Amino acid sequence: MTIDKGFSPAEGSAGDSSSAAAIEFRLEPSSGVPTYVQLVQQVEQALRLGYLKPGDQLPKVRDVVASLAINPNTVLKAYRELENKGLAAGRPGQGTFIHGTLRQVALPELTRLRRSLTGWLATAEAEGLDANGTEALFTSVRREFYERRESSGGRRGAAEDESEDVA
Repeated sequence: MTIDKGFSPAEGSAGDSSSAAAIEFRLEPSSGVPTYVQLVQQVEQALRLGYLKPGDQLPKVRDVVASLAINPNTVLKAYRELENKGLAAGRPGQGTFIHGTLRQVALPELTRLRRSLTGWLATAEAEGLDANGTEALFTSVRREFYERRESSGGRRGAAEDESEDVA
């Protein structure tokens, strides 16, 4: 699943309906994830990364239908799900707008994390993993990380987590 920004956060302002949509949806048909869930997940990711903010307009249903060749009811279902989660609100005759927020990482930390992850991906590629292999490895490690965290009674400090991973 990918998120394409229609414009950079510095170019558009929240609620500026004259600018292009702040997100362009992409689908991964082979992922096994229902289409409407992919749309919801992409909006949630864009919120976490700061690409979307309250007041930003989501793409109009007809535009999503035209670009992805999917049923309008699928887009409406995704937008309803976002409304149920308190993340979006429909305005009759105007469209659907971001209403809520999700926890975000501050920009300096996000930049540092992106750089680190990019380095990790380059290393994984050099070791012979393709995109599917890196995704499988990341998903597996992420699952194990959070299962271990839950079984140990909750969240621990980053230093403790790092000391376990260094062997």
